Amino acid sequence: MAAVPSPASQSVASPRIVAVSNQKGGEGKTTTAVNLAASLAAAEHRVLLVDMDPQANASSSVGFGRGSVDRGTYELLLGDAALSDLIRRTELPTLDVVPASADLAGAEVELVGVDEPQTVLRRALAPLRGALADRYEFVVLDCPPSLGLLTVNALVAADSVLIPMQAKYFSLEGLGALQGTIASVKAALNAALAIEGILFCMYDARTNLAQQVVREVRSHFGPLVYETMIPVNVRLSESPSHGKPALLYDIESRGAQAYLELAREVLARVAEARPG
Repeated sequence: MAAVPSPASQSVASPRIVAVSNQKGGEGKTTTAVNLAASLAAAEHRVLLVDMDPQANASSSVGFGRGSVDRGTYELLLGDAALSDLIRRTELPTLDVVPASADLAGAEVELVGVDEPQTVLRRALAPLRGALADRYEFVVLDCPPSLGLLTVNALVAADSVLIPMQAKYFSLEGLGALQGTIASVKAALNAALAIEGILFCMYDARTNLAQQVVREVRSHFGPLVYETMIPVNVRLSESPSHGKPALLYDIESRGAQAYLELAREVLARVAEARPG
């Protein structure tokens, strides 16, 4: 685990909340949320992973398989349980998770009847800015592959958005749609929301299209695009079926090493942005 050097003793007043979001499916969103959270935890940073996706793939990827969770983000959003009662430990000592229960699939319908339904998650995570402020350094929100109420809640609660995408034409269209949603959330509900970064996943440098898409996105977004790119890697696909992040399944794999490198890059950016 020493592969990601980190100032583990450094503490922060409250955690950095990062929503991992892309409304287009198959872009590497959950893989990124799980493996970035695990890689930051391997660097001895205290991390909380919150599964906002009714598919619950992030939960199963850290050991909480479908049907094994009786309470989770649904109960958090509906006010049926406090955040501290829903946090579960994972195999990594510094990584905790709020898993998704089966009931989360109905949350968007039920939230419509709640006062200020777009801010429910922000209110539910309030202890992270108060009583639990020193417990975590990062909170990673795995969003659904849609721009519905669950994703909007995550964007309202987050400090920043990390956008995974493939180097494909239709992924460019999805990036444009997400940009519009982020702008709307900033204007109405979360003025401080920023783009944490754009990450290319399942990248195959052998194709001209992939190289062209990367050039286009870099020309438009500049330094917001991570230098790290996640390659196509079978170990990343296999590890969720074992209930493990890639670094616990095969730390020597290209996929695990790429996410460890991404963690280094994320930490370096956070350090650069920190006052002083």
